[in-house]
Amino acid sequence: MLKQRRFLIETLTAIGLIAAPFVLPHLGFAPNTVNRILVWGLFGLGFDILFGFTGLLSFGQSAFYGTGGFVAAYLLTRAGFGNVLVALIIGMVAAAATGYLVGLIALRRTGIYFAMITVAIAQVFFFVEFNPLSDFTGGENGLPGVPTPSFNLGFTTLHFTNGWSLYQFIALCYFVGVIIALRIVRSPVGAIFSAIRDNPLRATAVGHNIHGYKLTAFVIAAAYAGFAGGLLGVLQAFMPPDAFTFDTSGQLVMQTAIGGRGTLFGPLVGATVWLFLQDFLQSALGLGAAWKLVLGVVFVLLVCFLRGGIIGGLADLYRLASGKRGQTEAETETEDSGATQQPAPAPLQAKEVEHPAYSGPILKARGLTKRYGGLVANSDIDFSVNQGELRGIIGPNGAGKSTFFKMLTCEIAPTSGQIVFEGRDITGLKVTDVCQLGLTKSYQVNQLFTGLTVRQNLTIAALAELRGKFRLDLFRKLSSVKGLTEQVEHTLALVNLARRADTPVSELAYGEKRRLEIGLALATSPRLLLLDEPLAGMSPRERVETVKLLKSIARGRTMIVIDHDMDSLFELVERVTVLQEGRVLVSGTPEEIKTNAAVQEAYLGGVHGEIAA
Repeated sequence: MLKQRRFLIETLTAIGLIAAPFVLPHLGFAPNTVNRILVWGLFGLGFDILFGFTGLLSFGQSAFYGTGGFVAAYLLTRAGFGNVLVALIIGMVAAAATGYLVGLIALRRTGIYFAMITVAIAQVFFFVEFNPLSDFTGGENGLPGVPTPSFNLGFTTLHFTNGWSLYQFIALCYFVGVIIALRIVRSPVGAIFSAIRDNPLRATAVGHNIHGYKLTAFVIAAAYAGFAGGLLGVLQAFMPPDAFTFDTSGQLVMQTAIGGRGTLFGPLVGATVWLFLQDFLQSALGLGAAWKLVLGVVFVLLVCFLRGGIIGGLADLYRLASGKRGQTEAETETEDSGATQQPAPAPLQAKEVEHPAYSGPILKARGLTKRYGGLVANSDIDFSVNQGELRGIIGPNGAGKSTFFKMLTCEIAPTSGQIVFEGRDITGLKVTDVCQLGLTKSYQVNQLFTGLTVRQNLTIAALAELRGKFRLDLFRKLSSVKGLTEQVEHTLALVNLARRADTPVSELAYGEKRRLEIGLALATSPRLLLLDEPLAGMSPRERVETVKLLKSIARGRTMIVIDHDMDSLFELVERVTVLQEGRVLVSGTPEEIKTNAAVQEAYLGGVHGEIAA
């Protein structure tokens, strides 16, 4: 069944493009309008990879649209270049190169600051096009005389002049663009794009170089924009200066939102609605410039009532009509009920983890100190953990446990001191780098990819271990990554989530989310696993089951655990380190810690006796 559906989208796209010239004229679409829709749809393919799949909202795509368009138009008009297709490709490469340079600057910031930088860059390009480079771009006059493509096949020559004839060439370009975009979003790189959109912090923490992947998405979007800009000149036989304007970028964003982001075809649907209404409101209703007001109202209504755009709304309607939503909710409720009333299966034993030959402590911290201005969170901590050891860390609230953990995993840099992992000084390294070395952690507050399924979450983590922190396998099938399926399936079984593998994270119960949080760290095959309050927020029964789970995970692995549930922690670990006021108070076995007077003083204010949970 899967093989039959493998090329379903590509097949339907091809059928739609072939049928369009025979169907759309009866619906009132002129050939020039259809060609413009395809150009905007191709422009939007790259933007949807950037915005819909990677979560980066750019208002500067007009810069690359204009760059690719004017480079191609200049070659075809003033430079005397004769091959239209090659000129379009050169313009695309020029736009991609420009996107790379711009991305190096813009991606230094995130969120609204990134968006504002792209706005500023687009305005800079618009100014440059009209002033310093006006001799090359034609300034406000643009570049007229852009030829249409033709191909000499030896026995005949194909000419694509205008109207439906030119449609064949543009439709072919769009189809190739769809094929490439589908390969990208289905590749390991595409999976990581989605992870960055959902939770860039966790994508970094499991070992991915998210800056490199963001830059990749930015360059891909720029390349699509450049090729579409070249097609605009071919379509109009004139490269207009308004390709560089902010209105172009704004229109692209609105079309994508109308059609549905993260669908690839959303920009095409949005462009269809936009251009059809533009022509209809201006021509049929004679509204003139007032068409923008009406279209603005339509946009607001669509965004308010169809947050997933037109395609998202149709998908929701299909699920509702087919009863899939109700079935899924019923199954989820049944499984949750069963998870509450029936005992969970015994967790699978973790596979032995092979370690390189190394003697000495796997982790050693010397003189570790962290200051925030006048506040000292940790002070002169000496700490070491041996290979295969299960170490617990406890301490009163405010003892500096979380800060200490963050320094060990290089989330924050120590003010002074040194951290050595397997004989290597990792002080000052980035989280991604230490995760690649085999040191990772689970978070106290769940850091999951909430827009993905359980299986997809674990796939993201496993990819970091199997592929390294950055690899541009843009056209590789996700299923072809060696060992990926086995690693994900084993982790699912290990954290007892195999039955929930294809469930969206948003539908999981809290205890299941905590197990998935541990599974994300585990899927990277760490040699040292740090667990930050893995039992937090769990019921007594869930804590018992999770302790059993952690014991199975610990086989052949070194673990450090922070938790406030001392009974469970003492049952799990071999040695305990107690922090107080940012310093190491004492270390020892659980039995020694329970009866230690200094620990009792720290926790109970001098009331002696064994520490209770």
